[in-house]
Amino acid sequence: MCFDSNSPLLLRCTSKWCETEDCVSLQLTSETSQPFNFKPGQFVTIGIEIAGKVHYRAYSISSIPGETHLQLTVKRVPQGLVSNYIVDELTVGDSVQCLAPAGDFNSVDCAPLGDTQKVLLISAGCGITPVYSMAKQWLAQKSDIEIDFLHIAKSTQHTIYFEQLQQLAKANTNFQLKLLLKDAGESDFPQGRLNLDWLNSLVGDLNQRDVYLCGPNQFMLDVKQYLEQSGFDMQRFYQESFTPAESEPQQNESEGVTQNSVVQIALPTFDKTLEAAAGSNLADVMEQAGLPVIIACRSGICGSCKCKVTSGNVDSSSQSPLTEDEIAQGYVLACSSTLNSDIAIEL
Repeated sequence: MCFDSNSPLLLRCTSKWCETEDCVSLQLTSETSQPFNFKPGQFVTIGIEIAGKVHYRAYSISSIPGETHLQLTVKRVPQGLVSNYIVDELTVGDSVQCLAPAGDFNSVDCAPLGDTQKVLLISAGCGITPVYSMAKQWLAQKSDIEIDFLHIAKSTQHTIYFEQLQQLAKANTNFQLKLLLKDAGESDFPQGRLNLDWLNSLVGDLNQRDVYLCGPNQFMLDVKQYLEQSGFDMQRFYQESFTPAESEPQQNESEGVTQNSVVQIALPTFDKTLEAAAGSNLADVMEQAGLPVIIACRSGICGSCKCKVTSGNVDSSSQSPLTEDEIAQGYVLACSSTLNSDIAIEL
């Protein structure tokens, strides 16, 4: 399936089911039913119309390349407009907009480096979706890669894809499922909170593996620290997260701008000038003004809110999807940009 990088593709929901009590999966297909091409671990940005307005969010793909559908798994987020709509109201037959797959966290660009071809996939919550796609693709390719799949959850009932993971473990000798549960109940899986001791206990040959990590931000920070404490070769460590890192608003004293100042955002293309408090998030300001900007992941990862600053400057907490050439030209991610002076931008 070919995506146009400049416009969304219209896909239709052809199947939807519950994974856990607060999580659903859905399959999206095109009118032509052509197979989709992407790198396992990547995400797509989808647009859903709610109350007459299209809202965009980024979700990791949990299916594998070559299938005629994209599978997404969405977990309910408290007060989350789009996630709650998908869980509660999206039905089979509904259409959504879909932008091209993206993301550097994938099993192609982050192929295992070690000669032993051993990997450890670590996840928690909905962070399971990209690593699940990676594991399925390696297994579908009849790869010799030895996969340890470590997932942290409240219980087996709260483990997304639990039955599918058990089936993978039963059918493939090179796939080892390892759950660490907050409430093990009557299951055979261990109960506890992940720390370095648990990590070494569950994965005895940790330092021989390439590690792929996805989950809530603090969970990922903790796991990265455990790996560093163990002397792990961090060149073999890959991670993804849709949770933005918190950053303190900065002041630009040379411009005389303080957090109580008002800055102006000029948009010559629209013949419009906006005003906002210094320290405001650029994406929030543009969204409130009703400008045609796609703001999907809100984490500085997907790149959907890329825009060009032609004068002035912003403080950027993330530039990861941007190329060096784009950065040199003045492109920024609106969702990760804090206003500290008057600026002019192009969308």
